[in-house]
Amino acid sequence: MIEIGVALTVYGRVQGVGFRYSAKILADNLGIKGTVQNNLDGSVYIEAVGRPKPLTAFIDNIKASPTPYGKVTHVDEKKLGLLPDFSDFKVIG
Repeated sequence: MIEIGVALTVYGRVQGVGFRYSAKILADNLGIKGTVQNNLDGSVYIEAVGRPKPLTAFIDNIKASPTPYGKVTHVDEKKLGLLPDFSDFKVIG
């Protein structure tokens, strides 16, 4: 099973709106492993690892905001070279 990983920095109205917990539910439903945490600048940082198709669906849903109270204005996306060994998807902080 081939897995790929991405690091996403998500900007917009993404803190205080349930974004991290909605991202976790989405990740759990798609079989994505990784972490999500708030950044001090108001953005949210995500590292996600999974099979290509579910990971693409995860990214697309993050860009559309997984919570109705959030509004994503921009996402910086970088491929992870070495994949962290995540056992599940965790909310940090």
